[in-house]
Amino acid sequence: MKQVKWSFFMLGFLFLFSANTGKACTNFLITKGASTDGSTMISYAADSHVLYGELYYWPAATYEEGEKLEIHEWDTGKFLGKIDQASETYTVVGNINEHQVAIGETTYGGREELQNQPDAIMDYGSLMYVALQRAKSARDAIKTMAELVEEYGYYSSGESFSISDKNEVWIMEMIGKGEGEKGAVWVARKIPDGYVSGHANQARITTFPQEGNKSSISSAHLEDIYNKGVSTVYHEDVISFARKKGYFDGKDKNFSFSDTYAPVSFGGARFCEARVWSMFRKVKSGMDKYTDYVKGHDLDNRMPLWIKPEEKISVQDMFGFMRDHFENTPLDMTQDIGAGPFDLPYRWRPLYWEVDGEQYCNERAVATQQTGFSFVTQSRNWLPDEIGGINWFGVDDAASSVYVPMYCGIQEVPETYAEGNGSLSEWSDNSAFWTFNQVSNLAYTRYNEIHPHIADLQAKYEDRFVNYVDGVDEAAKKMYDNDKQTALEFVTNFSVTAANKLVNDWKEFYHFLFMKYMDGNIKKTEGRKFLTNGHGVLKHPNQPGYGEEWYRKIIKQTGDKFKVPEGEGH
Repeated sequence: MKQVKWSFFMLGFLFLFSANTGKACTNFLITKGASTDGSTMISYAADSHVLYGELYYWPAATYEEGEKLEIHEWDTGKFLGKIDQASETYTVVGNINEHQVAIGETTYGGREELQNQPDAIMDYGSLMYVALQRAKSARDAIKTMAELVEEYGYYSSGESFSISDKNEVWIMEMIGKGEGEKGAVWVARKIPDGYVSGHANQARITTFPQEGNKSSISSAHLEDIYNKGVSTVYHEDVISFARKKGYFDGKDKNFSFSDTYAPVSFGGARFCEARVWSMFRKVKSGMDKYTDYVKGHDLDNRMPLWIKPEEKISVQDMFGFMRDHFENTPLDMTQDIGAGPFDLPYRWRPLYWEVDGEQYCNERAVATQQTGFSFVTQSRNWLPDEIGGINWFGVDDAASSVYVPMYCGIQEVPETYAEGNGSLSEWSDNSAFWTFNQVSNLAYTRYNEIHPHIADLQAKYEDRFVNYVDGVDEAAKKMYDNDKQTALEFVTNFSVTAANKLVNDWKEFYHFLFMKYMDGNIKKTEGRKFLTNGHGVLKHPNQPGYGEEWYRKIIKQTGDKFKVPEGEGH
């Protein structure tokens, strides 16, 4: 198996959480009945201050009986052991495979004593990517992940997984059994069609149907997972293990996975559930009743695991969900003094800070500066699998990136997004990650002026890509019916060309922005043309300063320190 650089999954454990450390990653889950076109969608932001954004790729392969697969912990690169290799593996493009199965994750940590299983082999990153290489459906993936941790043990802490295929979307939550035990306890639930869900570093499954309900099975009957009437699957020890550890002593029907293994804290609500709420409130009215909950004040008023949106959700809507900074809510990051004079919706870490012995915090929004990569996957059951699945992929801060369509059947990845093209300590002029970082970091210096340029161009590219995909789908489907290989070459060429051209265009965009906004001035332009006085000299730039509201804050703090005597000045 091809190994991703160890830094990729540092994002999970560098931010592994007690309630007073940072939290990373956000997933939204959309069923086909809730989407505008009947596709299933999941999104994922891989957030870490040490993550270099690349598009990972594993080609399909076959193996001889008896071959082994080395497993390395995704956070550290540590060799954990070997497992039996599958006889056949499938192509994986980022976090979607050639059968349109997609998987994302968020780490919630959970009970600290369950986070250490030293003899285990399967960590959460390996679970995802091994499952993607072996699964033809979401149910396949759940079964594969459950069997792997049962046989080889679970090396990580608590995780929530988003698992989708072309027909279904599931959430699976898992936590290890700790030292001296093997494996993990877990619950997987299918999101009802027409509904949406989300998770963001806080376990969200509470009570669930148990055996005796025809829609639910335990792992003792895991072979029955392919029964389409089954919508809940859970580890047979999930309750009995909690009783043995002294975590739960109530009636089975009242057992809550989250409340038992990862109770909500202030941080779990304020930094994690708030991100789910940011999406929920955009698609359904009445979500303001959870405002105190997501502020971390009313922890008993938990949000539902899933909701039914009032309108269907498009892929562009999903892009928007990933760019949220709590705008127009009580947590709006542009509205307090921390936003500075230019309404910056970001706060530099640490997440918690202290003044005069009192502790305070910053908000933790969906869109964040430390995102390595993010994606929105679409799985579409009306097309052949290799054409139906798309990984809309972006690097760096989702609010300033562009999602470019990577068909799940592509046979190579764009050079600009490929593994090994640069790193956090190695500059590459041909790297998507460094190109998008140049633009975003420039925008952070004068956000309210520069970001609108980004948002405008971002929308133009993404709308164009969405329109292109309609035509590519149609042409590729016709080719596929006659010659599958020709169709795969066609979608490969489209995705590679679109991505590489986008990066080249974004470089030119950066050059324009840098020239326009250098030195605190704003040069006069029409489009990207710099205006002159008619004699070859640029017109004098605008010099807007900091804005009246910020100047008032300066006066409030400094009094007459900067006041100019009457009659002086300009």
